[in-house]
Amino acid sequence: MAGPAFRAAAVRVRTPATSANLGPGFDALGLALGLYDDVVVRVAESGLHIDIAGEGAQSLPRDESHLLVRALRTAFDVLGGQPRGLEVVCANRIPHGRGLGSSSAAICAGIVAARAVTIGGAEKLDDAALVELATEIEGHPDNVAACLLGGFTLAWMDAGVARAIRMNPADSIVPVVFVPSRPVLTETARGLLPRTVPHVDAAANAGRAALLVEALTRRPELLLPATEDRLHQDYRAPAMPESVALVGRLRADGVPAVISGAGPTVLALVENGAADKVAQLAGEGWAANRLALDAGGTSVLPLA
Repeated sequence: MAGPAFRAAAVRVRTPATSANLGPGFDALGLALGLYDDVVVRVAESGLHIDIAGEGAQSLPRDESHLLVRALRTAFDVLGGQPRGLEVVCANRIPHGRGLGSSSAAICAGIVAARAVTIGGAEKLDDAALVELATEIEGHPDNVAACLLGGFTLAWMDAGVARAIRMNPADSIVPVVFVPSRPVLTETARGLLPRTVPHVDAAANAGRAALLVEALTRRPELLLPATEDRLHQDYRAPAMPESVALVGRLRADGVPAVISGAGPTVLALVENGAADKVAQLAGEGWAANRLALDAGGTSVLPLA
């Protein structure tokens, strides 16, 4: 059987940063943010060449172990075969190890780029299959769903298969991220979680997660109670005490703040008129950025 045919032209893929959990929606809820990595991929005659600029330029590998290349290879296998060679150029803006979905962005960029450079790729790997494949690589669907679909997403596993739906967050909501200088490994943060939690805490989180869907999409005035969490943030405090303390200070001031993903970035979800003031509240040691909400998710863009 003949292998796949590939486009001669390079493709450019843009992936948004994401914030998962959003407080009570542990491993289920995600939000796409207006901070982007760009990747250009071209099928070459032979070999593998990788250029990296921006985040990770001094530390990321430039060989087959690069996460984006592993995602490309996995997607090419699904699409029917590997190209003879690859040229990859990465412009990274999403901070690494900060809970803003940099690994999910790399995975999504890889599988979408592989589909885009493969002739007939969209027929072989549709959008639902992209979510499934990205989840297989990442291990859980919350960040990759938001990265692929954009907006506000709810992801779940159904008989071992990842599923996700996209919702539109309210236009008045502005994400403000407080990024510390030091990273925290996701594995470290996950390792602090207990195997069991009190029933009362699980019940409280279920109610808050349901409320968060309403708050993020239609009633932002409910974001403070809707972002209350009892399942993971306090347990992770030993790995990021400054982040958990900042969340506490912001919430005490009435700001809906949470740990972004596995941390240590803090995410505040505020209404438009308050965003600039909230961005000034963290103090020294934090890079505060007011971001937009991303509506488009991972996209293939013109090269120019």
